[in-house]
Amino acid sequence: MGNTRLTLGLFMVAVAAFVACSAPVKGLFPPAEGAPTRVIYLVSHGWHTGIVVKRADIPQDVWPEHGDFPDSDYLEVGWGDRDYYQTLQPHWGLILNAALWPTSSVLHVAGFSAPVSAYFPNSEIVRIELSLPGFERLCRYIANSYSRDASGHAVVLGSGLYGKSRFYLSEEFYHGFKTCNVWTARALRAAGCPLTPAFTIGVESLMSRARGFGTNPSQ
Repeated sequence: MGNTRLTLGLFMVAVAAFVACSAPVKGLFPPAEGAPTRVIYLVSHGWHTGIVVKRADIPQDVWPEHGDFPDSDYLEVGWGDRDYYQTLQPHWGLILNAALWPTSSVLHVAGFSAPVSAYFPNSEIVRIELSLPGFERLCRYIANSYSRDASGHAVVLGSGLYGKSRFYLSEEFYHGFKTCNVWTARALRAAGCPLTPAFTIGVESLMSRARGFGTNPSQ
């Protein structure tokens, strides 16, 4: 009986944690009526997601690497397994390795100046409006994902996949339960968005939840 009660108690705690994580964070999201806001975009690439922010909105002392793209109006940030993400034609060996064991990871940051919908014409995009504190927390989450050298500088690994982009070494580990979409969901959750990262392993699971609190940019 004692073990049963303990198991039930742990289950209820876990359920409560999941419910709490899926609720809006008071004071962060949704933004208070009439309060200043910042707009970000969630972009689906079919197998992973990226977050787009306006570069001019980023607090100078929070995410210093945004200065690596001085001629860009927007930055798109994605995260994923180091080997898989940087391989133009990934094979099943890389996929299984990333899914089954914790692996090193990278951030992919791309700078551009065209309207978001024009730069990603074939992608689903969700527009999300954040409070100023929520936006700063999102930027801080991204900045904290960089791996840094002894001088505090981000470690650049090379050119990215498209446009003006770079790969940076990340501080975090990738595995089957912490996918690129879970990382993105954690960034949104840090900003106060009402979702549970553990339930967003796949692209559609994240996008479907984001549609509930975001809007289509064309609307």
